[in-house]
Amino acid sequence: MIRTCLDGISVLDFSQIGAGPTATMMLGDFGARVIKVEPPAGDLGRHLGPPWYGEHSPVFIAFNRGKESICIDLKSAGGKTAARRLALQADVVVESFRPGVMDSLGLGYASLAAERPELVYCAVTGYGQTGPLSQEAGVDGILQAASGLMGLIGDASSGPCKVQAPIVDVSTGYIGALAVLAALTARQKSGRGSYLDISLFATAVALQQSAVTSFLGDGQQPAKIGSAAPYSAPNEAFEARDGWIMVAAYIGERWRRLCELLELPQLIEDPRFKTSSDRVVNRVAMRQELGGVFRRRSCAEWLDLFSAADILCSKVADYADLLANPQLAHLNMLVDLHHPTDGHFRAPGSPINPRETNQRPFEPPPRLGEQTRSILREASFALDEIEDLLASGAVVGN
Repeated sequence: MIRTCLDGISVLDFSQIGAGPTATMMLGDFGARVIKVEPPAGDLGRHLGPPWYGEHSPVFIAFNRGKESICIDLKSAGGKTAARRLALQADVVVESFRPGVMDSLGLGYASLAAERPELVYCAVTGYGQTGPLSQEAGVDGILQAASGLMGLIGDASSGPCKVQAPIVDVSTGYIGALAVLAALTARQKSGRGSYLDISLFATAVALQQSAVTSFLGDGQQPAKIGSAAPYSAPNEAFEARDGWIMVAAYIGERWRRLCELLELPQLIEDPRFKTSSDRVVNRVAMRQELGGVFRRRSCAEWLDLFSAADILCSKVADYADLLANPQLAHLNMLVDLHHPTDGHFRAPGSPINPRETNQRPFEPPPRLGEQTRSILREASFALDEIEDLLASGAVVGN
């Protein structure tokens, strides 16, 4: 059902690297046909590495499954004309240029919607379409810094840290896909499309809803407290004999059971640790009391004890641990992508109903310009027009 809910919807994707491509990949997972418009050098994501997946960038593989690629030189008159003709046949356009660039190419929303009012147009930028920073470029790490997210990560002794996985890019892509789905639903009622202003900045702020709300309440910058949660304790990682284990035992009954298993029953009624709020205030003392005990057993031993007592816990996994996790296989969260000439890739699949959604094979990411000719033919370009565009360099590919 999920894999076919957008059957018949066409998406023209001018975006690059992470956020926009995540949005269009999700729409493709839902059954939309996604045509990726790439410049002659290809999406910048094709060139990001090491590491490499054979000759290919894992960044490009991660965000572009199931798409078709047409290579268009938008700096050429013929390329602009070809792109506009394709856009006027699409249901959805997604782009990630700075504000105003698509207007200068004759591909802005106002110009296209004048001829195709049902068009859903999703513009993904660093800071949004308007405002004092709208012309600033933004990528994941910059927005982790600018939004305050980077200021929460690490501990008191560390310098600035970021989430190494591009969490703002990916989350912005999910927000973009959600917005497009909402706009397509609205179009079914009104017959008209929408303009969607999606930014990494707004997404990064939204990711911090509880932290920002806390600051608005008390005016205190949240402390950098490593793995801990600022609003509950213990809800953090402790070092075991052979690794680290994350424990969430802040609810009263779980705190009591944790103290019993750690053979520290005296802490149950200790006034410093009586409630979760008390433990937050006295977190340093709490960690001093608990820390040494955790080092007496292995992660596996603690996991067995805590799980049997219904204490929420997990080993702090590396990717080898993740791949060995039986739930990963059960959910079909790693999918195989087979390209007829480029070989075999593996990557995470869709997180939405993953067991069913990822069961059917996905198409692999396309080679640069792999479907240029076929896309133009299907868009009613005459054969001589296609040959002229290829000869002039306005389009490139097979």
